[in-house]
Amino acid sequence: MPAVHCPGFIYLDLGRVIVDFDHAIAWENVAALTGLAAADVQRFFTSEDRPRGIETGQLAWSDLHAAFVEEMATEVDADALAKAAGAIFTLRTEMLPVIAAIQRAGVPLGILSNTCDIHWQHLLRCRYGILPGGLRPLVLSYEVGAMKPDPRIYVAAAEQAGVEARQIFFCDDIPAHVEAARAAGWDAEVFCGARQLIGQLSARGVPMSL
Repeated sequence: MPAVHCPGFIYLDLGRVIVDFDHAIAWENVAALTGLAAADVQRFFTSEDRPRGIETGQLAWSDLHAAFVEEMATEVDADALAKAAGAIFTLRTEMLPVIAAIQRAGVPLGILSNTCDIHWQHLLRCRYGILPGGLRPLVLSYEVGAMKPDPRIYVAAAEQAGVEARQIFFCDDIPAHVEAARAAGWDAEVFCGARQLIGQLSARGVPMSL
Protein backbone atom coordinates (compact mmCIF):
# COMPACT_ATOMS: atom_id res chain seq x y z
CA MET A 1 0.00 0.00 0.00
CA PRO A 2 1.42 3.46 -0.91
CA ALA A 3 2.49 5.86 1.82
CA VAL A 4 -0.31 8.14 3.06
CA HIS A 5 -0.01 11.67 1.65
CA CYS A 6 -2.23 14.47 0.37
CA PRO A 7 -3.82 13.22 -2.84
CA GLY A 8 -3.48 15.02 -6.13
CA PHE A 9 -6.69 13.40 -7.37
CA ILE A 10 -9.65 11.66 -5.70
CA TYR A 11 -11.92 9.02 -7.21
CA LEU A 12 -15.14 7.94 -5.53
CA ASP A 13 -17.21 4.90 -6.38
CA LEU A 14 -20.81 5.63 -7.30
CA GLY A 15 -23.05 2.84 -5.99
CA ARG A 16 -23.32 2.67 -2.18
CA VAL A 17 -20.94 5.62 -1.89
CA ILE A 18 -22.64 8.56 -3.64
CA VAL A 19 -25.95 6.79 -4.22
CA ASP A 20 -27.61 3.71 -2.76
CA PHE A 21 -29.40 1.17 -4.94
CA ASP A 22 -31.67 -1.83 -4.70
CA HIS A 23 -32.04 -4.15 -7.70
CA ALA A 24 -35.26 -5.55 -6.22
CA ILE A 25 -36.90 -2.23 -7.11
CA ALA A 26 -36.08 -2.89 -10.77
CA TRP A 27 -37.63 -6.35 -10.69
CA GLU A 28 -40.82 -4.94 -9.18
CA ASN A 29 -40.90 -2.00 -11.60
CA VAL A 30 -40.55 -4.25 -14.63
CA ALA A 31 -43.09 -6.69 -13.21
CA ALA A 32 -45.60 -3.86 -12.81
CA LEU A 33 -44.87 -2.67 -16.36
CA THR A 34 -45.23 -6.06 -18.03
CA GLY A 35 -47.49 -8.12 -15.78
CA LEU A 36 -44.73 -10.69 -15.30
CA ALA A 37 -43.67 -12.14 -11.95
CA ALA A 38 -40.83 -10.23 -10.29
CA ALA A 39 -38.93 -13.49 -9.73
CA ASP A 40 -39.05 -14.24 -13.45
CA VAL A 41 -37.84 -10.74 -14.27
CA GLN A 42 -34.94 -11.14 -11.85
CA ARG A 43 -34.06 -14.52 -13.33
CA PHE A 44 -33.88 -13.04 -16.82
CA PHE A 45 -31.70 -10.05 -15.92
CA THR A 46 -29.29 -12.01 -13.74
CA SER A 47 -28.79 -15.08 -15.95
CA GLU A 48 -26.24 -15.82 -18.68
CA ASP A 49 -23.74 -13.27 -17.35
CA ARG A 50 -26.03 -10.46 -18.48
CA PRO A 51 -25.03 -8.08 -15.65
CA ARG A 52 -21.36 -8.26 -16.67
CA GLY A 53 -22.24 -7.95 -20.34
CA ILE A 54 -24.22 -4.76 -19.91
CA GLU A 55 -21.80 -3.21 -17.39
CA THR A 56 -18.83 -3.76 -19.70
CA GLY A 57 -20.71 -2.45 -22.73
CA GLN A 58 -20.39 -5.80 -24.50
CA LEU A 59 -24.16 -6.32 -24.40
CA ALA A 60 -26.16 -3.50 -25.96
CA TRP A 61 -29.46 -2.52 -24.36
CA SER A 62 -31.20 -3.03 -27.71
CA ASP A 63 -30.01 -6.66 -27.76
CA LEU A 64 -31.02 -7.20 -24.14
CA HIS A 65 -34.44 -5.73 -24.84
CA ALA A 66 -34.89 -8.00 -27.87
CA ALA A 67 -33.94 -11.03 -25.79
CA PHE A 68 -36.36 -9.96 -23.05
CA VAL A 69 -39.26 -9.65 -25.50
CA GLU A 70 -38.50 -13.05 -27.02
CA GLU A 71 -37.74 -15.04 -23.88
CA MET A 72 -40.45 -13.51 -21.71
CA ALA A 73 -43.05 -13.55 -24.54
CA THR A 74 -44.09 -9.98 -23.90
CA GLU A 75 -44.29 -6.74 -25.84
CA VAL A 76 -42.70 -3.77 -24.09
CA ASP A 77 -41.09 -0.60 -25.40
CA ALA A 78 -37.30 -0.52 -25.06
CA ASP A 79 -37.23 2.95 -23.46
CA ALA A 80 -40.03 2.09 -21.03
CA LEU A 81 -38.20 -1.07 -20.02
CA ALA A 82 -34.96 0.85 -19.55
CA LYS A 83 -36.62 3.45 -17.33
CA ALA A 84 -38.31 0.78 -15.21
CA ALA A 85 -35.11 -1.23 -14.81
CA GLY A 86 -32.95 1.83 -14.19
CA ALA A 87 -34.91 3.48 -11.41
CA ILE A 88 -33.17 1.82 -8.47
CA PHE A 89 -31.21 4.67 -6.87
CA THR A 90 -31.48 7.06 -3.92
CA LEU A 91 -29.01 9.84 -3.21
CA ARG A 92 -26.82 9.51 -0.10
CA THR A 93 -27.39 13.05 1.11
CA GLU A 94 -24.73 12.74 3.82
CA MET A 95 -22.15 12.68 1.04
CA LEU A 96 -23.13 16.09 -0.35
CA PRO A 97 -21.12 18.15 2.18
CA VAL A 98 -18.17 15.76 1.77
CA ILE A 99 -18.12 16.28 -1.98
CA ALA A 100 -18.52 20.02 -1.51
CA ALA A 101 -15.60 20.10 0.96
CA ILE A 102 -13.33 18.20 -1.44
CA GLN A 103 -14.19 20.62 -4.21
CA ARG A 104 -13.59 23.63 -1.94
CA ALA A 105 -10.20 22.16 -1.07
CA GLY A 106 -9.33 22.29 -4.76
CA VAL A 107 -8.59 18.56 -5.13
CA PRO A 108 -9.87 17.24 -8.48
CA LEU A 109 -12.67 14.72 -7.94
CA GLY A 110 -14.00 12.07 -10.32
CA ILE A 111 -16.14 8.95 -10.36
CA LEU A 112 -14.90 5.40 -10.97
CA SER A 113 -17.86 3.06 -11.19
CA ASN A 114 -19.08 -0.27 -12.45
CA THR A 115 -22.34 0.72 -14.10
CA CYS A 116 -24.33 0.50 -17.31
CA ASP A 117 -25.83 3.01 -19.67
CA ILE A 118 -29.45 2.73 -18.46
CA HIS A 119 -28.41 3.26 -14.84
CA TRP A 120 -26.21 6.24 -15.66
CA GLN A 121 -28.92 7.81 -17.83
CA HIS A 122 -31.43 7.36 -15.00
CA LEU A 123 -29.10 9.14 -12.58
CA LEU A 124 -28.72 12.03 -15.01
CA ARG A 125 -32.51 12.27 -15.35
CA CYS A 126 -32.80 12.54 -11.56
CA ARG A 127 -31.13 15.98 -11.78
CA TYR A 128 -29.29 15.52 -8.49
CA GLY A 129 -27.04 18.42 -9.43
CA ILE A 130 -23.82 16.71 -8.37
CA LEU A 131 -24.13 14.19 -11.23
CA PRO A 132 -22.18 14.89 -13.24
CA GLY A 133 -21.84 18.38 -11.78
CA GLY A 134 -18.17 19.19 -11.29
CA LEU A 135 -17.14 15.54 -11.03
CA ARG A 136 -14.63 14.81 -13.77
CA PRO A 137 -13.54 12.52 -15.23
CA LEU A 138 -16.34 9.98 -15.20
CA VAL A 139 -14.77 6.55 -15.61
CA LEU A 140 -17.70 4.21 -16.20
CA SER A 141 -17.20 0.50 -16.83
CA TYR A 142 -19.62 0.28 -19.76
CA GLU A 143 -17.63 3.00 -21.56
CA VAL A 144 -14.18 1.62 -20.67
CA GLY A 145 -15.11 -2.00 -21.50
CA ALA A 146 -13.75 -3.33 -18.21
CA MET A 147 -15.09 -3.63 -14.67
CA LYS A 148 -13.42 -3.28 -11.30
CA PRO A 149 -11.37 -5.14 -10.14
CA ASP A 150 -9.99 -5.64 -13.67
CA PRO A 151 -6.63 -3.78 -13.76
CA ARG A 152 -7.53 -2.23 -17.11
CA ILE A 153 -10.12 0.09 -15.61
CA TYR A 154 -7.60 1.44 -13.10
CA VAL A 155 -5.10 2.09 -15.90
CA ALA A 156 -7.78 3.97 -17.84
CA ALA A 157 -8.79 5.95 -14.75
CA ALA A 158 -5.19 6.91 -13.93
CA GLU A 159 -4.66 8.11 -17.50
CA GLN A 160 -7.78 10.28 -17.30
CA ALA A 161 -6.81 11.66 -13.88
CA GLY A 162 -3.54 12.89 -15.36
CA VAL A 163 -1.46 12.29 -12.23
CA GLU A 164 0.87 9.55 -11.05
CA ALA A 165 -0.80 6.46 -9.59
CA ARG A 166 0.59 7.17 -6.10
CA GLN A 167 -1.18 10.55 -6.11
CA ILE A 168 -4.65 9.03 -6.51
CA PHE A 169 -6.92 8.38 -3.53
CA PHE A 170 -9.86 6.05 -4.12
CA CYS A 171 -12.80 5.00 -1.95
CA ASP A 172 -15.09 2.05 -2.77
CA ASP A 173 -17.48 -0.05 -0.71
CA ILE A 174 -16.13 -3.37 -2.07
CA PRO A 175 -12.83 -4.54 -0.53
CA ALA A 176 -11.72 -6.38 -3.69
CA HIS A 177 -11.98 -3.14 -5.65
CA VAL A 178 -9.90 -1.34 -3.05
CA GLU A 179 -7.25 -4.07 -3.09
CA ALA A 180 -7.05 -3.85 -6.88
CA ALA A 181 -6.56 -0.08 -6.63
CA ARG A 182 -3.75 -0.57 -4.15
CA ALA A 183 -2.17 -3.14 -6.47
CA ALA A 184 -2.25 -0.43 -9.15
CA GLY A 185 -0.24 1.83 -6.83
CA TRP A 186 -3.13 3.94 -5.59
CA ASP A 187 -3.93 4.99 -2.05
CA ALA A 188 -7.35 3.46 -1.36
CA GLU A 189 -9.80 2.81 1.47
CA VAL A 190 -12.99 0.81 1.89
CA PHE A 191 -15.99 3.10 2.21
CA CYS A 192 -17.62 2.79 5.64
CA GLY A 193 -19.60 6.01 5.64
CA ALA A 194 -19.25 9.75 5.18
CA ARG A 195 -17.80 10.35 8.65
CA GLN A 196 -15.02 7.82 8.13
CA LEU A 197 -14.20 9.25 4.70
CA ILE A 198 -13.92 12.74 6.19
CA GLY A 199 -11.42 11.39 8.73
CA GLN A 200 -9.44 9.52 6.09
CA LEU A 201 -9.12 12.58 3.88
CA SER A 202 -8.35 14.88 6.80
CA ALA A 203 -5.56 12.51 7.85
CA ARG A 204 -4.12 12.88 4.35
CA GLY A 205 -4.05 16.66 4.57
CA VAL A 206 -7.22 17.47 2.64
CA PRO A 207 -8.87 20.44 4.42
CA MET A 208 -12.38 19.11 5.01
CA SER A 209 -14.08 22.34 6.03
CA LEU A 210 -17.63 21.19 6.83
